[in-house]
Amino acid sequence: MIRQVLALTLLGLSSSPLWAADCSATIEGNDAMQYNQKSITVAKTCKQFTVTLKHTGKLAKASMGHNWVLGTEADEPGIIADGMKAGADQNYVKAGDTRVMAHTKLIGGGESDSVTFPVSKLKAGETYTYFCTFPGHATLMKGTLTLAP
Repeated sequence: MIRQVLALTLLGLSSSPLWAADCSATIEGNDAMQYNQKSITVAKTCKQFTVTLKHTGKLAKASMGHNWVLGTEADEPGIIADGMKAGADQNYVKAGDTRVMAHTKLIGGGESDSVTFPVSKLKAGETYTYFCTFPGHATLMKGTLTLAP
C-alpha cells in the first residue's frame, strides 16, 4: 500500500512542473495616490497575464478613482491626455486606443477589477509602463512591467 501511494505521488510530480510560473499580479492603490508595487516581471512561459487592481482606500471613484493602464513609456503622455478627454464614463481611457495594451476599469475605495492580456503582446528587452489615468495621478501612480529574459 505504501509503495502504491509513493508511486502515485511520484507520478503526479513528474507530470506537472514543480515551479509553475505565476501568471498574475495584484496591485493595490490607496487614497494617497500610490500603487504598492513599482515593478512587475512577467514570465515568458505565461500565455496570458492577469493584473488585479484593488483600491484599498475609502474614497469614492469620483474623487479618488484608480485604474491600471499598460502602454509604452513613449505612449504614456498621449494615453493620459486622450484619457482625460474621454472622461470618467470611459474610465479615463480613450475608446479603441491602440497604444493601450491593457487596462482595468476605474474603481473607488473597496473595489477591485482585473484585466487579462496575451503575453505575446510583450517584446523581450522592452520596458513597459503602467499608470493610473485618473487626472493628476500618473505622476505618483506608475511602475514598470517587463518580460523576463
